[in-house]
Amino acid sequence: MGFTDFVSDAGLTILNNWLTTRSYIVGYGPSQADVASFKAFKDSPTPAKYPHVYRWYKHIASYESDFSSLPGDPSKAYTTYGPEASDLSLNPAKAPAAKDDESDDLFGSDSEEEDAEAEETRRKNLEAYRKKKEGKAKPAAKSIVTLDVKPWDDETDMKQLEANVRAIEKDGLVWSAAKLVAVGFGIKKLQINLVVEDEKVSVDELQAQIEEDEDHVQSTDIAAMQKL
Repeated sequence: MGFTDFVSDAGLTILNNWLTTRSYIVGYGPSQADVASFKAFKDSPTPAKYPHVYRWYKHIASYESDFSSLPGDPSKAYTTYGPEASDLSLNPAKAPAAKDDESDDLFGSDSEEEDAEAEETRRKNLEAYRKKKEGKAKPAAKSIVTLDVKPWDDETDMKQLEANVRAIEKDGLVWSAAKLVAVGFGIKKLQINLVVEDEKVSVDELQAQIEEDEDHVQSTDIAAMQKL
């Protein structure tokens, strides 16, 4: 039979009963079955009336940014999931009473073991999914910077000055093109481009390190800076 709708009381009651002992529509982790069912809702379910549906709805909402990457067949409708007709009981109070036969308990211990095993499998799957999600490397924030390096006078060896600047090596620092720009009275400054990883390289500290070359460098300035 499967789910009918998530609008009527009857349809939501079926889903609430289904989720009483489940964290997901199928299996032990989020899948396209949860995505299809989640998207069938127009509004958030009422927590007081459908507590299990509400718990599931809020949990699946936390995966919304990863919906497209979840396993399963995205072409399946939510109505293909849910209980078979023989499993359906809109009102658990009206469900047939369980037999009080001792024979019914013969396999009780096996059921408990299976439940524990299923719970352990679910826990492991969730842990693996979280690690996979956390392990997705985020691109490092970078900036492209243009530095002006000013010499003392027109007699400063600009080739040596540039060589000294490029000799500075840092993790997350890449030197790029450079040119000499006239500033007047025969003096030229070095204008050099570089790319830095923001979390690894402080531009202020880099400027201070360049200015330690007191034989060649009078001062430095940031001519331009923008995020990549």
